[in-house]
Order: sequence, then C-alpha cells, then structure tokens
Amino acid sequence: MSLFCPFFKKHNTHSICGLLFLAALSVNSQAQPSGKPSGTSSFQTNLFNLEASANEPFRYSATLKNGSGQAKIYALDAKVPTGWLVSFRTLGSPVTSVHLEPGATQEVSVELTANPYSKPGKYAIPVTAVSPVDTLRLNLEAVLKGAYKIELTTPSGRLSGNVTEGSVEQIVCTIKNTGTLPLADVELTAQTPPKWQVTFEPAKVERIDPSGSIEVTAKVHVPDKTIAGDYLTTFTAKNPNANADAAFRITVKTSLLSGWLGILVILLAIGLIFRLIRKYGRR
Repeated sequence: MSLFCPFFKKHNTHSICGLLFLAALSVNSQAQPSGKPSGTSSFQTNLFNLEASANEPFRYSATLKNGSGQAKIYALDAKVPTGWLVSFRTLGSPVTSVHLEPGATQEVSVELTANPYSKPGKYAIPVTAVSPVDTLRLNLEAVLKGAYKIELTTPSGRLSGNVTEGSVEQIVCTIKNTGTLPLADVELTAQTPPKWQVTFEPAKVERIDPSGSIEVTAKVHVPDKTIAGDYLTTFTAKNPNANADAAFRITVKTSLLSGWLGILVILLAIGLIFRLIRKYGRR
C-alpha cells in the first residue's frame, strides 16, 4: 500500500494540472470576439468645400466606413436650406441607405441642387449617416456664386405682328438679365417657316450685367407668294449658362398689288366666260 500511494499522488497531481491548463485555454478563447477586430467607423471626404452657380449641381465624393465588428445599415440624410434638393448615390444608383459588412467601406456621392432664388454666399450642409448604434457626421460647404437667368421679350411685351408677303418686318426684342451673375456672349437664333429668313442686329451681345437689358432688332424676311395666314417664329437668346425662347405669331397679309391682280384675273375670267356664252349660246 505504501508503494502504491506515492505513484497515485504523483499521477493525480499531473491530472489536476492538465485540467487547470485546459480550463485556462477555454476561458481565454471565450474572451476573444467572434467577429472582426473592432475599429473606428467614419464618414469622410477629401473635398468638403465646392463653389458653383445656382444653375449647376454641387457634387461631393465621400467615403463611408464601418469599422465595427458587426454589419450595419446606415440611413443617409442632410439638412439643406429651404428649396434646396439633396440626393445620394452609390455605384451610380440613387440610395437612401447603405449596408456595410464589418470593416467594409463604400463610396457615396452627395449631390446638392440649390434654390435658384437663393442669395449668393456660403452655406453649411450637415450630412449624417445613422445606424441603430452610432451616428456619423460629415460637414459640407456649398459656396453659391449666384444664378444665370435670361429673359427674351419685346419692349411692350407683345409677341405678335403683321407683315406683308415679299416684305421685311422689323421686330425689336429685349434681352433681360434677370439673374445675379453677368451674361456674356449671348447669341440670337430663330426657327422660321420654310424659306423665311431672320437676321439680328447685333447678332451677338458681348455682356449684360445683372438687372440689365439690351435691345436687338430682328429683321424678318417673308418670301413672295406666301399664303396669307398666321405663322409661328421662335427666337432664342442663349449663352453657355442660360437660354430663353420667345414665340412670335406673325400674320401674313397679301400685298395691295397682289390683291388688285387677283381681282383683275377674276374679272378677266368672268368676261371670257360671258363672251363664250354669247358667242356659242346663239347656235
């Protein structure tokens, strides 16, 4: 019995040590997270300040990162001034939220459209990406230069007139700059009925300041033998930033000479018929 006990005690000690070692490994393994190592989530852009006119969109490129160890769905939102519009895109498609796996990133395009009546200045645009467990913020700036706007009309506002066939009618047009930025290199063109011609004097305006205007004379050449009636001619004033159309209703009337010639032809025809009746009616 004395020989057996030392061996049993030694063997039992090794067994207990082994069990304690395995238990320590088990506890240590349970302390490690099952997902990817946690990190920092972020919503960032390299260019947060853009400048444009009210006629152009503001486009920002941002990167959304899920640095946590669990998948998240981020809802996208932005606070914009009254009358402004905002949209988000990923891979070219419009979205309102983004799903990100642990450690994943996604490029997000933020597009702002300004209210054309907004005053020039710098506007702060706070953008957020909100998940059930965190909120990421991105602060953008939009510098609004102003707006390009143009109007084409006449001094009286009347867009109709009369013209005689085979003649030239002069129409005075007024080009107005109703925006907040200068208009440069404004060209004038016309869409007319077939064989009609329109020339402008001047054909190009170099500059119109905000709230300014300038008058241009349009010479409408109506071909001979044009049938009497109403015709539509559209004038266009445009430059690379803005354009405006004005539709003119032009009533064509026959000339006095053409009217008398027509009456003479009718009288001659009646006289010829009367003569034929008298000549051959006796037989």
